[in-house]
Amino acid sequence: MAKEVTGPGRRSEQIETLRAADSDRQQIADQLKGALDEGRLSLHEYDDRVAAAYAARTYAELLTIVRDLPRPGVSAAEIHARRTAEARRESRRLPVAMLVLWTIWASLAAVNLVVYALVRKTVNYYVYPWPAWMLVPGAALAAVTIGVQVIRHQQRRY
Repeated sequence: MAKEVTGPGRRSEQIETLRAADSDRQQIADQLKGALDEGRLSLHEYDDRVAAAYAARTYAELLTIVRDLPRPGVSAAEIHARRTAEARRESRRLPVAMLVLWTIWASLAAVNLVVYALVRKTVNYYVYPWPAWMLVPGAALAAVTIGVQVIRHQQRRY
């Protein structure tokens, strides 16, 4: 609802400042009825909000009436499942410092491999495979990454 509406000869204005139509008021009243049916509102609060919805003049007034209500049909179990999934996803995400270190290591490994491939193509004798030494800091970085993730997982438990 925060998109901007423009028209010929009309300056840009927020949609919340526009006047609401009867169909908009009815839509909010239907949403309030759904919240009453789900047990989110008491009968007294429902009556107050419906009266406020039909008295509202702008979209902003309508939006404040339903701001604390979830979208229709969303149950508490679904909200809880979304929050736990988001927390699980966030805990699996690497810290920024680790992402930076992995990016640096990958770029150095790529440069080493490209240079090795070019040298190997241009000379006729055996070339020592020095890019293999990039596995040492890569293994150390992998161990540190696993350690950081284990520590973060243990902290989340407590």
